Amino acid sequence: MFLNSRTPQLPTPEQALRGRPVPGFTVPSRHTVLGNPLVGPYPEGLEVADFALGCFWGAERKFWQTEGVWTTLVGYQGGYTENPTYEEACSGLTGHTEAVRVVFDPAVVTYGELLKLFWESHNPTQGFRQGNDVGTQYRSAIYTHSPAQAAAADASREAYQKVLTAAGHKEITTEILPAEGRPFWPAEAYHQQYLDKNPDGYCGIGGTGVSCPIGVAPVEG
Repeated sequence: MFLNSRTPQLPTPEQALRGRPVPGFTVPSRHTVLGNPLVGPYPEGLEVADFALGCFWGAERKFWQTEGVWTTLVGYQGGYTENPTYEEACSGLTGHTEAVRVVFDPAVVTYGELLKLFWESHNPTQGFRQGNDVGTQYRSAIYTHSPAQAAAADASREAYQKVLTAAGHKEITTEILPAEGRPFWPAEAYHQQYLDKNPDGYCGIGGTGVSCPIGVAPVEG
């Protein structure tokens, strides 16, 4: 999105922008590629996963191209500001990541397979950046929706760290935190499925080239 020259630092709750009680924009009703609703409630049997892996434009496309994913939407998560705007998130004063919400059918694609895609689609060792995108909003994070998701995410991080270390990479900086208490605030309409609307648009997503072990993150229940 853009390069921030100052050293990124997360705000405290007291320093964060307050936001607003209602969003200042309308979220589109349906996904431009998959055709399904963006915002829940979602059909019974589907599950929700939240990931942050840098610029959410390219990250969202990775997931909507995955078989078994019912819908995706981008937003802001993990910070303090209520109903933030994109400009506020980029200011570094919200504490939010640029996140992707993935609604999926676990009978078709498992949470473990989504974790594998997450790890391999970015560099989780870079802290408050992805490539040339610098800022706290670009940090790597997983927001889990159940104890099973949390256990799977922890196991996958441990397994991926081993292969990253063997390949000469640094320590993973990815946050793994409960989604509870960390609301997902949908982003503006023009960010939703951005690379479908702008096929030649910017995509800052790029992995380490190190494969994540398959089958290390089973989820039951």
